Amino acid sequence: MPFSPLDLLFPRRSLTGTAGQWITPDEYARLTSGRVVEERAALRSRGIQALDRIVAASAYPDSPLLKRAIHTLKYRRVPALSDTLVRLMVEGGVPEEADAVLCPVPLHWTRQFERGFNQAQLLARGLSARTGLAYLELLKRQRPTGHQARRTRDERLHALTNAFICTVVLPPACVILVDDLATTGATLDACAQALKIAGTRRVTGWVIAHG
Repeated sequence: MPFSPLDLLFPRRSLTGTAGQWITPDEYARLTSGRVVEERAALRSRGIQALDRIVAASAYPDSPLLKRAIHTLKYRRVPALSDTLVRLMVEGGVPEEADAVLCPVPLHWTRQFERGFNQAQLLARGLSARTGLAYLELLKRQRPTGHQARRTRDERLHALTNAFICTVVLPPACVILVDDLATTGATLDACAQALKIAGTRRVTGWVIAHG
């Protein structure tokens, strides 16, 4: 990541406190616990109705340093970390989906204004550049849904009901949804439902971490 004059005012510190960079080679090597794939049957067995697969670079509970990286990207507002996390996702394995396009999970405009960026957009654009897969914004979040992390499964499902709409008349047949994290997969599933109502046949979620 190139040096910026802003580094004089806001010095870079790595995930473990090393000065001068956002992440060290040693930290990068410790980020992932190994690729995670959850297929359709497993998703359906726990109530995920529209999403067909989740592909993640790592299991979330097993990667404390990765938790810190995702938190730094989102809440300390360090979008430069997205390049490193995109690399991690690609090295973990690109989902094998014929003729798929990449679509970021949208934030509500109020949340995006507050944060200054949508981390899913940064990741999806970076993945498009690295893989050659097309990037399209196909979804809109119609209303704020609040923070999902501390909600129960039923609370998440209620908050996400009809939260997303597809903004194109004829969406692609195969879509890869991109986000930073899938815990239960409820957000990805709500997006997949909106896409399938509009005509998409298969939806995969591609995330940094899952679980």
